[in-house]
Amino acid sequence: MDIVLVVIGFVLCLIGIIGSFLPVLPGPFTSWLGLLLLHFTNAIPQNWTFLGVTLGIAVFVWVLDYIVPVWGTKRFGGTKYGMIGSSIGLVIGLVFFPPFGILIGPFVGAFIGELIKDGTNSSKALKAAFGSFLGFLAGTFMKLMVSIVFLILYIRKAIEYWSELF
Repeated sequence: MDIVLVVIGFVLCLIGIIGSFLPVLPGPFTSWLGLLLLHFTNAIPQNWTFLGVTLGIAVFVWVLDYIVPVWGTKRFGGTKYGMIGSSIGLVIGLVFFPPFGILIGPFVGAFIGELIKDGTNSSKALKAAFGSFLGFLAGTFMKLMVSIVFLILYIRKAIEYWSELF
């Protein structure tokens, strides 16, 4: 059973990294679930302080992921239309133009969203799209870094107890 938990936990950590880019998956929280599964094995002692701190970090990053893009969009004069357009642009970019769609899609989506809101003011829409794009990049970078750190912690803990696991 321990091997199954280790494998599923590792897969969850990898999905968490992927989830850092996809708006439908909570990246750091998914990676944290991998850490939790690792601590449910019989070989690795449960460290509730470690799990509590990492959960707190995952929740904090999850909350910040909603605040940072809004702040970036508002700071550059954007609206909710730009944020929604950015999310839609990300999905379309991922589906039709991988891997560059991850960067181009949110920017184009925010620009189109702002054009829908304002109509003809393309310079204001471009400025707001840039803010939305910067907010998206900051949130994605933050989630990616936390998910990678969680994966590193996972691997270190698995290596530390390797002989007990297998």
